[in-house]
Amino acid sequence: MSLTYQSLLSAVPLVIRAGNVPNIVGEAGIGKSALVNDVTTIMGAQLFTTVVSLSEKGDLAIPVPPLTKESFVQTKNYGSLADVQFGYSHILVSIIEYAEKNPDQPIIWFLDEFNRGTQAVQSELMNLVLQREINSLVLPDQVHIVIAENPDSTMAGFEDTSYGVTVGDDAIKDRTVRLVMRVDVSDWLTWARQEENGRPQIHPLVQQYIESEPAMLHPQTRENDLYPTPRAWKRVSDNLFELDKVTSDVRQTVQLDLLQGDLGENIGIAFDQFIKEQTNLLTTKNVFADLNESKDQQIIDDVKQLNEVSKLQLLQNCVEQSDQYSFAKPGVARRFMKLLKLLSLDGQYAVVQSVGTVAHQKDILEPMYSAIEKDSETSVEQLYRYFGEVATRSEFEMSDQNE
Repeated sequence: MSLTYQSLLSAVPLVIRAGNVPNIVGEAGIGKSALVNDVTTIMGAQLFTTVVSLSEKGDLAIPVPPLTKESFVQTKNYGSLADVQFGYSHILVSIIEYAEKNPDQPIIWFLDEFNRGTQAVQSELMNLVLQREINSLVLPDQVHIVIAENPDSTMAGFEDTSYGVTVGDDAIKDRTVRLVMRVDVSDWLTWARQEENGRPQIHPLVQQYIESEPAMLHPQTRENDLYPTPRAWKRVSDNLFELDKVTSDVRQTVQLDLLQGDLGENIGIAFDQFIKEQTNLLTTKNVFADLNESKDQQIIDDVKQLNEVSKLQLLQNCVEQSDQYSFAKPGVARRFMKLLKLLSLDGQYAVVQSVGTVAHQKDILEPMYSAIEKDSETSVEQLYRYFGEVATRSEFEMSDQNE
């Protein structure tokens, strides 16, 4: 049996409240660390994290030479501890100090990649996990330990896995509650659509691709080297948000390599093709093919069907190809301004920034100004003025209006 991310948000706090230690087992990249962060928030706890795979034997219990008085931390209720600035000792100091200052707040100590530590490292942690003490130090009651592990071939349902892990001690297995985590596409997409800092957690193009190809979120048939995981798709998403800010020439040069660097060769190619299919449904040529005003509404309706990112990319392409479709032509200016107003204020600002950037390389604004001098109050003048209005909007005004 296994649990989804949303189910584990309920199960992990339940196990903690029962006085037990949750052991979250799941493949790399499916969101175990993110889950513990969310559980911490739900419980109103303070999180401390130790990556066990990076620890060495003796980090916790190695004897130290005599230290000065200032090197020891004296606690009110939990004894004394030497503040050695490495390994577990220092994080224990931080946990104890925080506990004494915040006696009513829960604390979660997250031991990540537990079974990727050596047997010696795991053994040193045994007393903390099982007896909640090490040497003369006793963990405060408010400190709750959560373990995360990658699966090993001795675990039911993971007989064919090949992670480089050290099989856990039977005492750990017997004293912790194993919670197997699985990837759930519906859960992930719900999270992906949530807004943070004015944009979704995951790029809309990634969302669309996973909706159409759900098995690609975490495929069971994988390439030998790189393959998609939820964590890899998050990196892809972050890269796509940055690619949306560069010119199409730069994007064309690096996009495929960036995708393959996270998803592997074959799926990187497939997703690259998907992006091109989505963004090429409407091209600059389509937008300006027939400049009759009666055609404006049809183009507007087509562009409205695009997501915000695709609209932005389309209009930025129009800017880059303004030597072919000059904004000094009334029909081009009229239609471009109507399309520009379909974007959010932040999107409009990004397009106008593109105008300024491209204007250094191509003659965009000067022909518009010349056309205005010959015939004022045209759509060219209206677009020119609108560029100025958008460019001078303060960041505060844009964020305030978007709200």
